[in-house]
Amino acid sequence: MCIMLKNVFHLTWNLWKNASGHSTRKMSLNSIQPTVSTLKTCQTDIGTGMDIVSEVALDLVEAQDTDDSPNLKRLEQMMLECARLDKEISCFVASTEQMTAQVRHEPPQAMFTLKDSVKNRFKELMAEVSDADVRRHSKVVAFKESIRKSLIKQNEMTGSNVEEELDEDIAVTQSQTNFTCPLTQVEMVNPVKNKKCQHYYDQDAVLAMIKNKQSKKKSFRCPVVGCGNTDVRKSDLELDMVMKRMIQNHKRQSGKS
Repeated sequence: MCIMLKNVFHLTWNLWKNASGHSTRKMSLNSIQPTVSTLKTCQTDIGTGMDIVSEVALDLVEAQDTDDSPNLKRLEQMMLECARLDKEISCFVASTEQMTAQVRHEPPQAMFTLKDSVKNRFKELMAEVSDADVRRHSKVVAFKESIRKSLIKQNEMTGSNVEEELDEDIAVTQSQTNFTCPLTQVEMVNPVKNKKCQHYYDQDAVLAMIKNKQSKKKSFRCPVVGCGNTDVRKSDLELDMVMKRMIQNHKRQSGKS
């Protein structure tokens, strides 16, 4: 997956170089923007891919009851590679946007040095990206946290000697857990957790609400009754893979899927 995305990135880089080689200022700038948009789409695909890797990792944890398997380590390495690629694309997009914005206010001949300006700025930004930054990528952190939570859950399940009692405990736990999104009032599909107030929402619903409020220059208050969080931000949200699997298990047990 990462190899494919890397190929897309380098292909887009080559397309950008060709676009920036035009002699006409208007044509060059108009050609750059679609390339940047393609890279941003690629970042979305990377995020989706990382979520899939996280789900596969949870399958392994549930099957093997350990976080020390070679396959799990390979998946973690894949997550790190995707995280670095995501950082690389962010740096390239930032350098392109910064330099093209700057060249718009300069004489037309500045267009001839735009490619080198972007390349130099890209190198500067990438030099600031450390291995620690990659490991702090939100989805890498969520990946490790999901595995940790899943192992705790597995250990709790292993501690029960009677399978029937275990099934009852799981059923009670899941029935006590509220899987309903406070925004849509229906069962969540992709639950995200608010790191500030610890409440859950369906991902699509909360992102749409945040976007709607931002378009009106208003803040979005957590919809959970009694919650004092008056400014829910996209950066506060993290996809909870363990909760997602609990919802999926609940659907299977109740015959909804």
